[in-house]
This record gives sequence, C-alpha cells and structure tokens, in this order.
Amino acid sequence: MPTLRRRDIVCQQAVELVTDYLEGALSRRDRRRFETHLRACTNCSAYVEQIKRTIELSGSMAAEELSPKARQDLVQLYRRWRNQ
Repeated sequence: MPTLRRRDIVCQQAVELVTDYLEGALSRRDRRRFETHLRACTNCSAYVEQIKRTIELSGSMAAEELSPKARQDLVQLYRRWRNQ
C-alpha cells in the first residue's frame, strides 16, 4: 500500500490508492485525506464510481460466462499491468 507523504494528495496518488480505499485498507488519516480529495476533484470522484461499478458488474459474472477471447483479453491486461 502506498504511503502518503504530503498533507494533500494529488490525482496520481488517489488513483494508486483506490483499491486500498475500496477495501478499507487505508488508515483513518489517509482515508480522510483521500475523501477530501474526492470532494474537490470531480475526475477522481467519477473514477472511483467507475471502479465501484466495474467491481459490482464483474462480481455478478461467472467465469464461464466469458467468451474465450474476453478471458484471454483480461489475462493479457492483467499481465501488462503486473509488468509495469
């Protein structure tokens, strides 16, 4: 989990912290700072809502429902992300 070093966070930090935020893994202080940023930043706020919706939709889908191509695309995306 990234550690916040400045008093106010910037968009790049917010994007890096979305997963920890949604999983409840941020400290109370960092969560407060994150939510302060969201209140002031419509772009990051919209991004968090998109991620929530993606999780909601993908969580309701069984792996068997994915086409082989969709499954392959997701695996490739994950591998590219992990190798960054």
